[in-house]
Amino acid sequence: MLILAIIIVIIAVVLLFAATKPDTFQLHRSIRISSPPERIFPLINDFHQWQSWSPWENIDPTMIRTFDGTPGGLGTIYSWVGQGKVGAGRMEITLSKPFDQIIIQLDFLKPFEAHNVAEFSIVNLGDSTEVTWEMRGPSPFIAKVMGLFFNMDRVVGKDFETGLSNIKAIVEKA
Repeated sequence: MLILAIIIVIIAVVLLFAATKPDTFQLHRSIRISSPPERIFPLINDFHQWQSWSPWENIDPTMIRTFDGTPGGLGTIYSWVGQGKVGAGRMEITLSKPFDQIIIQLDFLKPFEAHNVAEFSIVNLGDSTEVTWEMRGPSPFIAKVMGLFFNMDRVVGKDFETGLSNIKAIVEKA
């Protein structure tokens, strides 16, 4: 009986602690690239180009991709269905400000449902360009609990770093 009471208290403490976490999350990574924004922007603004740099594109060789709308820019939609970690989802460019900013509505459907915003900021520094990849969204209670055991910033942040490094390699190589 004492062990059951201890387990209940531990669970209650975890749940109470999770309830104190913020209702939203935000993570971002930046990189400096020795190339003008005009060379970087098209890689992000056109979902067809994501296969060349996105860290998630090669995880599942059976992934099915669907593109709707114009090849790049406002209103472009990219949907995917895959197995395991890739799951299923949809992205739509909701703002495309040439050589400066791209905002994407990012909807994950599987393996879990989540609705977030991804933003790419591209800043011309003269001799180089700073690219920042950010994701933000709501943090429902279950995400707060999972966040006590799983550091999303560390895990997803590594993927952002990989993607930004891939963009850097592509544009600086050419």
